Amino acid sequence: MNTTKQHSASAKRRVTNVLVHVFLTVLSLIWIFPIFWVVLLSFREQKGQYITSFWPEKFTLNNYVKLFTDTAIFNFPRWFMNTLFVAICSCVLTTFFVLAVSYCLSRLRFKIRKPYMNVAMILGMFPGFMSMIAIYYILKGFGLTEGPMIYLALIMVYSGGAGLNFFISKGFFDTIPKALDEAATIDGATKWDTFSKIIMPLSKPIVVYTILQAFMAPWLDFVFAKVIAGADPRYYTVAIGLYTMLNKENIMNWYAPFAAGAVCVSIPISILFLYLQRFYADGLSGAVKG
Repeated sequence: MNTTKQHSASAKRRVTNVLVHVFLTVLSLIWIFPIFWVVLLSFREQKGQYITSFWPEKFTLNNYVKLFTDTAIFNFPRWFMNTLFVAICSCVLTTFFVLAVSYCLSRLRFKIRKPYMNVAMILGMFPGFMSMIAIYYILKGFGLTEGPMIYLALIMVYSGGAGLNFFISKGFFDTIPKALDEAATIDGATKWDTFSKIIMPLSKPIVVYTILQAFMAPWLDFVFAKVIAGADPRYYTVAIGLYTMLNKENIMNWYAPFAAGAVCVSIPISILFLYLQRFYADGLSGAVKG
């Protein structure tokens, strides 16, 4: 009787596993299909957005060539470098702000610690674009919405509120024994020495996670970049630039190059994510690697 029950339970587990794998496979195909379609579109020779077949009749690299050489109307190389510059600068500042604030809230005790955390949690419930008009006029008042100063404005916007996004990093730092800090203090180390030479080497997972999130935000943002960059195409990011390719007067000739641009934009973040993905789960779970 027991043997029969065991076989029955084992059969049920196998069926459940099969169903789960089938379900996950279907979800994967649904997720991959739009990406596959955009990649196919980027190699399509036909112009315009309306076609009669899913598979391109003829493949070509002209869309990529046009994207990087035909810069009279759409200067994609400049937009790409604009976005890369802003993303790198914002990533460095955001990572430092987030980790520093997280470490202070995890280790230090001061009067406004809990009120600050409560206010940060409440502010985090509201979407950032609710404040974009006020931010725009503040930046405009300081003359940061014209010319190359737009880059500085974008960097300030993306990294300015980074200190509020401390929850995950603080949770990670809470898992690191405070005895390490106390031992370092006894040996004469300052707070900065403890943070930079002891805590950071033990916090590689959360550092990597923070870097990834800090880089993705400016790289993929459209709303704030569009508001601040205005109408001058020289200071567009790739998100704004690619969007302008879909205007009524441009879509016929630039629809396939738009897809090529989407593929090019996805390459840096894909490479970064594939390289850092082994640290991603550790950063979320709060594991400590010694």
